[in-house]
Amino acid sequence: MLDQIRGLHHVTSMAADARGNNDFFTHKLGLRRVKKTVNFDAPDVYHLYYGDEVGTPGSVMTYFPFPNIAKGTPGAGEVGTTVFSVPEGSLGYWEERFAREGVAGVSRSESFGEKRLAFDGPDGDGFALVEARGDSRAAWTKGGVPTDAAIRGFHSAALRLRDGGATEELLKFMGYQEVDRSGDIVRLGLTNGNGADTIDIQTMPGAPLARQGAGSVHHIAFAVEDRAKQLEVRKALMDTGHQVTPVIDRDYFWAIYFRTPGGVLFEVATNEPGFDRDEDTRHLGEALKLPRQHEHLRGILETHLQPIEG
Repeated sequence: MLDQIRGLHHVTSMAADARGNNDFFTHKLGLRRVKKTVNFDAPDVYHLYYGDEVGTPGSVMTYFPFPNIAKGTPGAGEVGTTVFSVPEGSLGYWEERFAREGVAGVSRSESFGEKRLAFDGPDGDGFALVEARGDSRAAWTKGGVPTDAAIRGFHSAALRLRDGGATEELLKFMGYQEVDRSGDIVRLGLTNGNGADTIDIQTMPGAPLARQGAGSVHHIAFAVEDRAKQLEVRKALMDTGHQVTPVIDRDYFWAIYFRTPGGVLFEVATNEPGFDRDEDTRHLGEALKLPRQHEHLRGILETHLQPIEG
């Protein structure tokens, strides 16, 4: 069993409109945009990162806004719900805020003994807030949400799978342990994680397969401290038969990817070097930052990419 994984690093999804996406996360949710860059493989498409003050691993939601992309169809084989942690007693504030902001799909429930508020993202993305006990992570408090309600980072992610058994075993190999079960959902967690250390697996044998599009999670990333730990994880995964990519430099972290038995794309990303490697912390996410191989396209991209301010 591996002991290098420290919880979630980031979750990356797809969107149809960059400006609406930016408004939702920075204004409605009060997160900080910590990086404005482009997709490494499609530089005419933004890659936007939102999180806490410095983009701490375990707090970062990222998006590829593909203009005119078709809406995704929910189903099995994907991350169904991305869940954020908020302080106890704050869901009433969020209900009122979401009502004012016109956020759709808002509903209250309780799961695994925790109070929960589900809501939809701008493309029908599945999200929830959970009142998490004892979450001491610092929140970004300059986004219009008071400190006693602001998002602390991820709480968990929920996978929807036709057969969850093999993915459950994979996560246990990655260091997760079963915490609880409720109906068709098994909850797995890490001890000594980074706070974003819970994964739920919902088994849905008869569900149609998801079709990715706007509002779909593209991949989910797990955090390791550094490149040495990442190489240990890569070797262990390959030794057990997983097809893992070589290490890829993503400027703000190094990444490896592999497809899980249930169909979800997993990434293992390093905590180093971080989002302040090319911007002062005071100005994270303000300027368009381009990967080195795309810097020669700056003039074209600055004209082509949709302005997202205002």
